[in-house]
Amino acid sequence: MSLIELLGSKARIEIIRELSREPQYVTQLAETVGMDGKSAVHHLSKMEDAGLVAYYERGNRKYYYLAKTVELRAAPPPERTFVLQTGERRDDPIEGESASDD
Repeated sequence: MSLIELLGSKARIEIIRELSREPQYVTQLAETVGMDGKSAVHHLSKMEDAGLVAYYERGNRKYYYLAKTVELRAAPPPERTFVLQTGERRDDPIEGESASDD
């Protein structure tokens, strides 16, 4: 699946927006973006397969986080640019989490 196809879903864009703020577990993420858990898992699975998100486990919860940066730039004429790209993260999302999150 191409990056454009992957990000062509409003639900996935919402998930990315939320995960750009902080790692979240599925139930929390589903509630925040307004979908059921099964749908959230479906979208997260697609994004995980593409390497865009990853997870770590804490207790019995899976916390998902953005595994790559996502950048979209578009400009009208005369530049006429459209760039959609991913890049490597520079930080460790697990390192910033406190043990009191459960």
